[in-house]
Amino acid sequence: MDSAVLQLLVLAGIAVFLVLRLKSVLGSREGFEKPPVTDARPASRSGAARPEFEVIEGGPDTDIIDHVAEGSAAARALAEMKAAEPEFHVGDFLHGARQAYEMILMAFEKGDMDALVPFLARDVYESFMEVVEMRERQGLTVEANFVGLRDVRIIDAKFGEASREGEITVRFEAELTSAVRNRAGEIVEGDPNEIKRQRDTWTFARKMGVDDPNWQLVATGE
Repeated sequence: MDSAVLQLLVLAGIAVFLVLRLKSVLGSREGFEKPPVTDARPASRSGAARPEFEVIEGGPDTDIIDHVAEGSAAARALAEMKAAEPEFHVGDFLHGARQAYEMILMAFEKGDMDALVPFLARDVYESFMEVVEMRERQGLTVEANFVGLRDVRIIDAKFGEASREGEITVRFEAELTSAVRNRAGEIVEGDPNEIKRQRDTWTFARKMGVDDPNWQLVATGE
């Protein structure tokens, strides 16, 4: 037999062996197939049983447990909010909370209360306004510069089934510069060149499943 033909036959035999070997290890799949969920498992070539893997449908919602402890009251409340409004995402809420914190804090420091009307509950607005008016009567002005947020985290969440109102309490840890000047322009408190750390605990509320996507600040604390 010609040597070239013999080499081709040998190579063909090797190729067939490799294909059979790969199929025995990887199996044969076309497209996407779910793994079998029955108890019948093919044995390996050595005859040892293959390890069994449980197929978990659904599983924990990472959009929730990335921010609060799994199984906690806050986690259950957030899940109820998502059930009432499937488009609600905790990660998106926190992103908006970060922006709202800076905007509200800086508007308050500057005394620009008109800009805050849509974002504050009535009692919170009145508390902020009382401080702003007191500063104006005393001839005080605030120079503030927002540096950034070091930490933002959810510390509590509640959901009222009857009212369908969700409440989320967020802890902010921010860095900013702040100085208070009197009518003569003299600094009476703070330092415009010193970065200070500020911690605030704010609670935002909103009725879930309505067209208005805006959350309101309903409570503040340290």
